[in-house]
Amino acid sequence: MVTSTLPRPERDPAYRCGAAALAAAAAIILAALAFEHIGGYRPCPLCLQQRYAYYAGIPLLFGALVLVSMGRRKIAAAIFALVAAAFLANAGLGVYHAGVEWKLWAGPQTCQLALEPLPTGQGGLLKQLETVRVIRCDEAPWQLLGLSFAGWNAVLSLLLSLGAFTASRLAWQRA
Repeated sequence: MVTSTLPRPERDPAYRCGAAALAAAAAIILAALAFEHIGGYRPCPLCLQQRYAYYAGIPLLFGALVLVSMGRRKIAAAIFALVAAAFLANAGLGVYHAGVEWKLWAGPQTCQLALEPLPTGQGGLLKQLETVRVIRCDEAPWQLLGLSFAGWNAVLSLLLSLGAFTASRLAWQRA
């Protein structure tokens, strides 16, 4: 009978914290995609940029969890720290986008030029110009408790950053 000297991952605090961050990040990006594809809320260019941290962070968090379970805690701690920095930067981007929506400052030029993509083969150019809708970064299409998608992304990204940082600290302490 072979016994492992490694602790069971589900009992490891760094693993649990990292797994919670992974589950939350996956739930958040799935909710954003559901709002887009089911709810019909089209993202502006800044909204799309705010998804990058999730698209990179989710596989990195998974990899860090694998490393924790293998006992490679210092490498896992570094990856958790990288993810924490990415979500912290994403929180800043969310604050910037929310400020654009609240007209506190101007947004980038790309926000004024974003057009909703049209299905191909639907009439001529004039018909397409009649049906095109500009996706603006400076208008919040939805709010809950006074926060838009961008505002909620800032709050949630900050929490994810704290979770990934905590996982990093715990992994490093036990290395």
